[in-house]
Amino acid sequence: MATSSGTADLRGSKAAGITAEERKVIFASSLGTVFEWYDFYLYGSLAPIIAKQFFIGDPTTSFIFALLAFAAGFIVRPFGALVFGRLGDMIGRKYTFLITILIMGGSTFIVGLLPGYAAIGIAAPIVLVGLRLLQGLALGGEYGGAATYVAEHAPHGKRGAFTSWIQTTATLGLFLSLLVILGTRTAIGEEAFNAWGWRVPFLVSVLLLGISVWIRLSMNESPAFAKMKAEGKTSKAPLSEAFGQWGNLKIVILALIGLTMGQAVVWYTGQFYALFFMTQVLKVDGATANILVALGLALATPFFIFFGSLSDKIGRKYIILGGCVIAAATYFPLFGALTHYANPALESALKNSPVVVMADPTTCHFQFNPTGTTKFPSSCDIATGMLSNASVAYTKQDAPAGSVAKIKVGEKEITSFNATMTPDGLNFDKASKDAEAALKKEVGGAIKAAGYPAKADDTQINKPMVVLILFVLVLYVTMVYGPIAAMLVEMFPTRIRYTSMSLPYHIGNGWFGGLLPTISFALVAFKGDIYYGLWYPIIVALITVVIGTLFIRETKDNNIYAHD
Repeated sequence: MATSSGTADLRGSKAAGITAEERKVIFASSLGTVFEWYDFYLYGSLAPIIAKQFFIGDPTTSFIFALLAFAAGFIVRPFGALVFGRLGDMIGRKYTFLITILIMGGSTFIVGLLPGYAAIGIAAPIVLVGLRLLQGLALGGEYGGAATYVAEHAPHGKRGAFTSWIQTTATLGLFLSLLVILGTRTAIGEEAFNAWGWRVPFLVSVLLLGISVWIRLSMNESPAFAKMKAEGKTSKAPLSEAFGQWGNLKIVILALIGLTMGQAVVWYTGQFYALFFMTQVLKVDGATANILVALGLALATPFFIFFGSLSDKIGRKYIILGGCVIAAATYFPLFGALTHYANPALESALKNSPVVVMADPTTCHFQFNPTGTTKFPSSCDIATGMLSNASVAYTKQDAPAGSVAKIKVGEKEITSFNATMTPDGLNFDKASKDAEAALKKEVGGAIKAAGYPAKADDTQINKPMVVLILFVLVLYVTMVYGPIAAMLVEMFPTRIRYTSMSLPYHIGNGWFGGLLPTISFALVAFKGDIYYGLWYPIIVALITVVIGTLFIRETKDNNIYAHD
């Protein structure tokens, strides 16, 4: 771990005012990273539309597959951290994250040109996933470089304040992507946007790429790395030093479990899962949901700087862990309130018209279908799939073995059916498709009569209260995320810092965070409870609180300029 602040500090004390060069470092690093997050989050914001363009299957499985492709970019982020972290510790911070932004920008631009499934078949999703993998690799190398670069320019006592600007970039990137999407939707209309207009935000990214490259070419190397390189003390094998020596590997593991794992699930619940919940579960119109989320983000974003600066005074550890505790304790009431204010008709139906699926439990399966091509033919799976697609919460009641599942809506009972598959095993045969269509019509009529809305009524949405709830969810994000960059930088020595801090950050955010929408969505579909997916971030956040409290030491007074 980086040593005590008693060692000489290359950047002086916290009493020194911010210089013009330091302002340039913060601005240039942050602006470039905003554009990179913009590129990465376009896909997540447009996942429902992309599901229809590139993947086949029923709405639930296609959307899950689209989310998995979104998550693919997160899954490979730790590998990008290893590749680019190694380069960053060997050749320098500046040129490494210049490379990452070129990869990111190029991949995003190509997504905007990529033909859909209808034009080129299975090649479309394959190429799309490949581009997502490139984006993930690039992002895996970007964050550690930008955070390390800014921290190594910061005076002692101001690292939390300086690096908190980097922490705003993910939220600002998402905010920018939502604004561009909203502007395009408004300009050309929803029908044209769904057909071809969704490509415009991806194509616009080439302009942002040009600006970012120009800015980063004008930057100098960080003083800590430049001094270390001049002294010939750079690492020759940063991977083996970072992960092959137990002293450092132990800190990497603790940083993952005791910090970034919990930070990640709070981050993605507050920003992405909230958006998915509004559009997919509460059936709020996409444009309306984007506006409300953007307003919540705009109101909460200054608190990244607040909590980053506060961490310079009182420490980073308990701000981060405190955010995890508060989030875990309040997610259920907050998302319940979101339902109340965004779709009161759905809330009323859930309370007053309970739905029960009576089925042989051996015929009810976990319908996690990543390819979007598998059909689940049992009567229980057909019934629960229909209810999940309609955002209808249900409970299950065991029925005798071998019986056909029934759906009870209020006092009305509807009998499901066991489908017969086509010879290739990929779809229902014609008779089963006809039976499915008839059942869907009957179930749709029953849940409509019971008060379940097909979509949220825009006139009934209490928009100020929804924005307030979204603001609170993002406020938690600012608590856990504002101080995290400074803390991770301070945990590791200069010679292996880029590599060491990047891996736990991207495993936490890429795997535990990036997979959150997919895991939570599948949990909801399996359980029949629209809030059941929240157990995933709650449990992960609480694990981080326990491990972080017991084993992580405060770092704000560490000297980050030590080479050993």
